[in-house]
Amino acid sequence: MAGQRLRAMAEELSAFRDAVRRFVEAELAPHEARWGRQQHVDREAWRKAGEMGLLLADVPEQYGGAGASFAHECVVFEELQRANVTSFGKHVHSIVAHYLLDYAAEEQKTRWLPRMAAGEMIGAIAMSEPGAGSDLQGVRTRAVRQGDEYVVNGSKTFISNGYLADLICLVVKTDPAAGARGVSLLMVETRDLPGFRCGRILDKVGMHGQDTAELYFDDVRVPAANLLGGEEGRGFTQLMQQLPWERTIVAVAAVAAIERAVELTVEYTKERKAFGKPLIEMQNTRFKLAECRTTAQVARVFLDDCIERVMDGTMDAATA
Repeated sequence: MAGQRLRAMAEELSAFRDAVRRFVEAELAPHEARWGRQQHVDREAWRKAGEMGLLLADVPEQYGGAGASFAHECVVFEELQRANVTSFGKHVHSIVAHYLLDYAAEEQKTRWLPRMAAGEMIGAIAMSEPGAGSDLQGVRTRAVRQGDEYVVNGSKTFISNGYLADLICLVVKTDPAAGARGVSLLMVETRDLPGFRCGRILDKVGMHGQDTAELYFDDVRVPAANLLGGEEGRGFTQLMQQLPWERTIVAVAAVAAIERAVELTVEYTKERKAFGKPLIEMQNTRFKLAECRTTAQVARVFLDDCIERVMDGTMDAATA
C-alpha cells in the first residue's frame, strides 16, 4: 500500500520536520529577499545548515552525513518550499553528493562528502551548454587525457550553484566520435584552479537568489583520478541511473509548493470579504478550493509512492 512505510515513520519525521522548520524560519527565510538582490546565498547559511545536519540527510554518517533516510531528505526540501526559500540550492548540492556516493572511489568519498555535509564545500553539476541542453550527447566540452591529467576546454551555462560551487560534477566528452558512449563525468575542484572562470550570474524570471551562472574552462587540468567510475564513457549511464533520485526531489518540491499554495489561498479566502461576507462562504469559492485540494492530495499520494520506491530501490529511470 502506497505510503505505508512513510506512515510508520510519521512520528520520527514529524519531530525532524519541526526542527527543520525552526531552522528554515530562523536562519534562511529572513534573508531570502536580500539573497535575491545579491543573486546568491551567503556561505554562512551553508555552514549553519551543515551544522544542523540538513545538507546530506540521507548520506551515511561515515561520510559526514546524517545517516537518515530519503524521507528525511524530502522533509528538508518540503520545508524549504513551505517557507518559499528558493535561493538555497540544496537540491543540486545533494545530487552531486549522490554521484559521489554511488560512483566515487573510497578516498574521494572521504575527502569530499564530509566537507559537503558541513557546508564547507558547495556542489554543482554542469550539464547544459550554449548549444546543448537536454541533448547530453551533444555536449562539446572536451576532456583530453594527457598523462595523469585531463585537459578540459569548453563552457557551461544555466548552472545552479555555479557562482559558489567549490566542487563541480562536470559532463564532458572524452570521445567525440562515440556519441553517448563518449560522455564522461569529471569531478572538478574549482578553488584557485588555473583556467577556470565563473562568468555572470544569470538574471531569471524567478529564483533570483539562486546563483545560476556561466562557467568557462580554458585548458583546465584535472587529475585523471577524478574521473567518476574510473573508466571513460560511463557518464551517460551514470546520469540516467541518477534520474530516480533527482526527479523525485524535484517532485517533492513541486508538490510541497502546491500544498502550501492551497493553504495560503484558504487562509486568504477566510480573511477577504466581498458582498458582506468572507469569500470562503461563497459556494463557487468552495467548489474551486475543493478542486485544488483534491489535485494536491492526488499528487501527494502519487509522490509518497514514488518516495517509497526510491527508498526501496525499485524506482527506475523510465518511471522517473
